[in-house]
Amino acid sequence: MVDNADQSTMDRVLTLVPQQSPFRFINKIIELSDDHIVGQYTYSEDEFFYKGHFPGNPITPGVILIETMAQTGVVALGIYLTMKAGDDLNKLTVFTDGQVEFAAMIKPNETVTIRASKIFWRRGKLKSRIELLKEDGSLAAFGELSGMGVIS
Repeated sequence: MVDNADQSTMDRVLTLVPQQSPFRFINKIIELSDDHIVGQYTYSEDEFFYKGHFPGNPITPGVILIETMAQTGVVALGIYLTMKAGDDLNKLTVFTDGQVEFAAMIKPNETVTIRASKIFWRRGKLKSRIELLKEDGSLAAFGELSGMGVIS
C-alpha cells in the first residue's frame, strides 16, 4: 500500500525545492506518494524568456518545459523520497540524463499539470516517467528524466 502525503508534507516539500524565482517552475503540489507526484505551474506573460522567444509570438522554450518537468518529477519527488528514507536533506538534486518529446506549444498565461511516476529510486538517484499536460488535458511533452542528490 502506498501512503499519500498530507497537505502539510506537500507544502514542506515545495518549500524545500531549491530553485527560486525567476527559475522556479512549480507553484503547487496536488498529489504526492512514494510512487508519483502531480504538480502545477502557470507561466505568466512576464517570464524572462518570452521577450526573446519569440518577439510578437512568445512560446515557452523546450528547455524550460524540461526544467518544469524535472522540478516536479525529479526534484520535488526526490525530496519527498529522501524525507521518507530519513536521509540528508542538505543535498542538491541535479539533472543527470533524460529523453523528452514535445507534442504541443505552451503559450504565456497557460497553466500546465506535471504528472510523474517513479521508475526507480536507489542510492539517491531517481528516474521518473513524466508528462506535461496543457490546461485542456492534452499532452504537451513526455519522457523520462533522472537526477541525483549531491552534497551542496
